[in-house]
Amino acid sequence: MPARPLKVAWITYFPVEWLPEAPPDFQSMPRHHPASWQRVLFRAWQEQNPGLELHIVALRKQFPRTCSFRIGSTTLHCVRTWGGLRAPSLFWYDTWLIRKRLRQIRPDLVHAWGTENGAALVAGRLPYPYLVTVQGLMTWYCQVVPRPPLYNRVAARLERHSLPRAPLVTTESRFAVEFVRRHFAPRRVVQIEHAPNPLFHRLDRRPPAHSVRFVVNGRFHYAKGTDLLFQALNRLPAEFPWELIHIGAPAGPWADQLRARFPHRFWQRVRFLSHLDLQEVAAELAQATLLICPTRVDVSPNSVKEAVVAGVPVVGARVGGIPDYVLPGQNGVLFEPGDLEDLVRALHQALAHPLFSKGEVDPDTLRRMREYLAPATMARRFFEAYQLLLAAN
Repeated sequence: MPARPLKVAWITYFPVEWLPEAPPDFQSMPRHHPASWQRVLFRAWQEQNPGLELHIVALRKQFPRTCSFRIGSTTLHCVRTWGGLRAPSLFWYDTWLIRKRLRQIRPDLVHAWGTENGAALVAGRLPYPYLVTVQGLMTWYCQVVPRPPLYNRVAARLERHSLPRAPLVTTESRFAVEFVRRHFAPRRVVQIEHAPNPLFHRLDRRPPAHSVRFVVNGRFHYAKGTDLLFQALNRLPAEFPWELIHIGAPAGPWADQLRARFPHRFWQRVRFLSHLDLQEVAAELAQATLLICPTRVDVSPNSVKEAVVAGVPVVGARVGGIPDYVLPGQNGVLFEPGDLEDLVRALHQALAHPLFSKGEVDPDTLRRMREYLAPATMARRFFEAYQLLLAAN
């Protein structure tokens, strides 16, 4: 008699509105963060069918109603919440709602995605074996970014409370593994890379032949190094034929101040795009010469992984997990985070490189990175983590 499937419940902010199988009133919601790594894992398990029954429990005040629906072997539980009760209650409101739902599901284990929205905190209050996946390190963010928002400071405090108690923590990159061990010392830390969508693994590249097309995919923000980006591009020779596609529109006073620092002729070379779906992001990468990632603080930016598996050379900050994916001289150039002069040097080095200047990378490196960042690898590693957790209980 075959063993029953492993029953796993995710506690997560899940991008339900991005799913074509979602009810129409959910698809018509304003699109928030796409959390593409969760959708990649969800789809990989749909294809592999590894003996897993997945329940995704998502709480959001924007949901039009509370409902559940199935996609293959996965059930999505969308729970509509009242606004203003979640963070102020230190997520006890979430705990109450999720506990009621899990009593019906009766999972073998709980997978808490991130500390930002209280998932790790809630999981520690429930009577189930659980693991926590780090999506962003708020403690590190608050060390790097001046005057971080209140919500980020609260999330950092919650990390210090929840991560040391977690039986198992997964995170991306060697940097994040060491940071979690050093600052929180949970019982066990496992490195599992979040894979980009398979669409980027099979991209048909068409970079321009007679100009340079830079692409940046990230928020217009100090933490993302946007100020360094524009200062560095402004240092390129005026006659040099470049253009920039910035995926992420400027917003807020800081963006207005930054835009005022550069002349109109500079902004004529810059095009801002926003609210792109995966196919539209892939279309921009297909025509990119280089991706620039000037971030000051990022665990493992998904935009870099997408570029790496697509075969787009990357000029990236030597921060977080970026050095795990960008290998100098093979698929990109690294520079010291926050260092304008080093970013300028890195751009000149990339533009003088015989491959990178044409939007190409070393083929063997591309093959190895595609294997390392494959969705199938991500799915296998998380299933192994679930088995490891249950074996320890």
